[in-house]
Amino acid sequence: MRTLLTLAVLLTACATTDTGPAARSDPAVVMTDAGAVRGAVTGRHRLFQGIRYATAARWDAPRPAPAWRGVKDATRPGAMCPQVGSVYAPIRSETEDCLFLNVTTPAKAATGRPVMVWVHGDGALGAGHFSDARKLADRGVVVVTINYRLGVFSGFGHPGLRDSGTYGLQDQLEALRWVRRNAEAFGGDPRNVTVFGVSYGALAIGGLFTAPAAKGLFDRAIMQSGETMMDMPAGSMVPGLPAQPSFAWRSEAEVIAMGEHFAGQLGCSDLACLRRLPVRKILDVPQIMNAFQSYAYGNGVLPDSPATAIREGRFHRVPVLAGATRDEHSLFVAMNYDMQGKTPDYSALVREAFGKKAPHILRKYPVNRYKSPSLAWSAVLTDRMWARATHEQNTLLAQHVPVYGYEFADRKAPMFLPLEAGFAWGAYHAADLPYLFEDGKVTLAAGQRKLSGQMIGYWTNFARGGDPNGPGLPSWPRLPDGTLSLEPGAVRPVDYAARHQLSFWK
Repeated sequence: MRTLLTLAVLLTACATTDTGPAARSDPAVVMTDAGAVRGAVTGRHRLFQGIRYATAARWDAPRPAPAWRGVKDATRPGAMCPQVGSVYAPIRSETEDCLFLNVTTPAKAATGRPVMVWVHGDGALGAGHFSDARKLADRGVVVVTINYRLGVFSGFGHPGLRDSGTYGLQDQLEALRWVRRNAEAFGGDPRNVTVFGVSYGALAIGGLFTAPAAKGLFDRAIMQSGETMMDMPAGSMVPGLPAQPSFAWRSEAEVIAMGEHFAGQLGCSDLACLRRLPVRKILDVPQIMNAFQSYAYGNGVLPDSPATAIREGRFHRVPVLAGATRDEHSLFVAMNYDMQGKTPDYSALVREAFGKKAPHILRKYPVNRYKSPSLAWSAVLTDRMWARATHEQNTLLAQHVPVYGYEFADRKAPMFLPLEAGFAWGAYHAADLPYLFEDGKVTLAAGQRKLSGQMIGYWTNFARGGDPNGPGLPSWPRLPDGTLSLEPGAVRPVDYAARHQLSFWK
């Protein structure tokens, strides 16, 4: 049925003026399986924005975009998925019709280019078009950036819902299916697809690694600062929040119980009522977006917790490039304390998080070793949460597939978020993004620009053949032979476990 529908669209479109012989030779016009789109062409790039890849009713599985006639404009981004913004991202959207993607390619016509599909981070925030992929496309790849449902519209659960807590992940699966069907039309190779993402996006890739429906939809994976294996000691992410066994995953039963609780706050006793609510009314409930950031397992999309599945060796066998930043937790500590004019009580926080083990930790990480209590607390949590989880993830994956581990270590990385510059951010969470994506608000120094070029080379080499190494780049060993430290003028393998004192945390 889908093939016949696509053929009908092609025949109809070719009969119109816009898609006649002249249009078919126009590099700004591409025929997708649902219809033609017209993007923008510059001297170096072709950019197509706001291409609808799917539609979805609230808390339903996405469906491929319906076919259209004529040529759709693809020169502007599509609507962002519903979100309420934050102190560092004052954005808001109330539009549920938001399943759009963007494609960036080199301007020069070619076929068989590697395809890189970007899953943005930021939890309950963001959209694909915020990531400017031109620097990556300059290296001869096709880059796809996607929107997907966020927060309560992604992770909500309730009795009667099928696959509660997985709707954003289902959107990503649908986007990957779109890429398999349409990459060739944009000059890409549908059999050479790398999925890559940062933070919440990398977490989602941890889910894709173990989701049965993702099998065969991607050929390589890059995970930047992901939380797949991470737990949360008490007070680590939010002051006063009790310890959680997993940062990333909740059982479907737990998510459904949360959904019933919030349904009462929204004034609803059944699913029909919840689906009728205006988006604004849902977004106006405090914390509802953040409460449902986790994905749920124990359903048809994620039968098991991805952390458990990876520990047991049950994941899709594709090469991996994965790592974290050297000072992952500095951003979260600063936002919880310093930016609010507060100084954390370091000793009390360590005791709350680690109980009887606190004296050992305070001796290993004495506050007088650091410039402030905030930096001491950041060092503890960077090692205990982020480095330990990243090392476990990469070590487990490397038992079955090629893994290239890295640590972004530029402690002078510019702050790209609208946050105060006085804090010693170091190599903070997601600090590597401006080194891969164009960011007009950030100025990189000469050494940082060189590092940016090296990283883009590594990332695109990996997308091309599953190995980041290439001419002119420092050698990057596969695990377990070392983790590559990415720092201006000092790109070299390091002992990641020793750098983050992981034998102490074992």
